[in-house]
Amino acid sequence: MTNRVRVLTFLVVLGLAGLAQAQTFTTLYNFTGNSDGGQPYAGVIQDQAGNLYGTTNYGGDLNCNAPYGCGVVYEVSTVSTETVLHSFSGLDGGLPVAPVVRDKAGNLYGTTAYGGHTNYGYGAVFKIDTAGNETVLYSFTGSSDGCEPEQGLVVGKSGTVFGTTYQCGSSGYGTIFRVGSAGNFTLLHTFAGGSSDGKRPSFGHLTMDKSGNLYGLAYWGGANNSGVLYKLSKSGTFTVLHSFAGGTSDGCNPYGSVVQDNAGNLYGTTVYCGSKNYGTLWKVNKKGKETILHNFSWDLSDGCLPCAGVTRDSKGNLYGVTYGCGANTYGALYKLSMKGRLTLLHSFDLSDGVNPYGEVLRTANGTLFGTAQMGGTYNAGTVWSYVP
Repeated sequence: MTNRVRVLTFLVVLGLAGLAQAQTFTTLYNFTGNSDGGQPYAGVIQDQAGNLYGTTNYGGDLNCNAPYGCGVVYEVSTVSTETVLHSFSGLDGGLPVAPVVRDKAGNLYGTTAYGGHTNYGYGAVFKIDTAGNETVLYSFTGSSDGCEPEQGLVVGKSGTVFGTTYQCGSSGYGTIFRVGSAGNFTLLHTFAGGSSDGKRPSFGHLTMDKSGNLYGLAYWGGANNSGVLYKLSKSGTFTVLHSFAGGTSDGCNPYGSVVQDNAGNLYGTTVYCGSKNYGTLWKVNKKGKETILHNFSWDLSDGCLPCAGVTRDSKGNLYGVTYGCGANTYGALYKLSMKGRLTLLHSFDLSDGVNPYGEVLRTANGTLFGTAQMGGTYNAGTVWSYVP
């Protein structure tokens, strides 16, 4: 073998090794389902030091009235050590399925689907300060204010938070609300269903633009009762931006959040419908025109049933997870390039997670973080990272 061939061979091997090292999926934490929590439906957020924060639907205080605990708010450090910041007891909230949000001072805010006034109450809005003290800012009554908030919050000015409820309200289909730093509650919109409104918003969180307008998704309602993308202006005007049509030409039943680019285009997913009936990834421009960017299919090289929204990088690439499919049928982490090419970055294999629900967090250096609802060492869910 000549020296030139040896050098070329070495460079090829080195390049392949570098490629293998460059793309790394790591399980950061395996929930046990006990005092540390279990079944994280929501994704994670990150502070400036690199610590991750999220919620689990059960585990924590096993003495609360829920069969498997009422859930926790947790932190996973940069060295993958988990700390339970708060275990819900029922009276202070219970069974969270939504992500937390962090203000500039480091306080965390979130919602619980149940608990509040009573162990089996209608849900709560909570705050955890930097010393770890939890405060219930508002407990839902199950009346005109709404009940069972399944979506997370967005923080406005002066500690005001905005969110939605899944049910109740005067029509029974959920509400949009505002809670001030002192716990004062304001009803902003009651979902009415029908052709000009949505109903039952679920998972993810609201999105706020620089002007203070809110954007969100409702699972049902709209012209075809297949869900809507809506806008609630800062002045309180509610507008349906797109009614999903279902069938093979459009998606139906959107979960999660939307993301907005600098031009005002909105991006998100639907769980069902589309050409293969396994969900879609879509874009809606400022004029309300929708474009289907990808139809998910039951295929080993594709994901299916995306329950989470997407994350966008500065180049226009989109990242997300699907509840099912992938190479092992347990769900997948994907990238959709700005040119419309979908790539599976990772297929969950039971040992590292099953059925991811929560949205993906992308950091400035391109690292992706997320959760899987189940699977892992104890089949109680995982927190993971992916380095491209």
